[in-house]
Amino acid sequence: MTSIEKKTDELLDELLKECNSPKEVLGEHGLLKQLSKRLVERVLEAELTEHLGYAPHAQEGRGSGNSRNGKSKKRVQSEAGQ
Repeated sequence: MTSIEKKTDELLDELLKECNSPKEVLGEHGLLKQLSKRLVERVLEAELTEHLGYAPHAQEGRGSGNSRNGKSKKRVQSEAGQ
């Protein structure tokens, strides 16, 4: 088992301690959906940072013509749902 796998198992065990039913893990507002949502959000944010070449609120973006100008809600459809 790699160190990442071990850390992942430890984190999952910690999160699952708080879940008392399958619905709390798999339900509409369950742990799986929350983790998936946050993972996608972080990956997309990192992708945008890489693409633009600067972090949010960084001075490099000001006046570049390609500034981050806020964000709005979006709905992503995947095999796991919305």
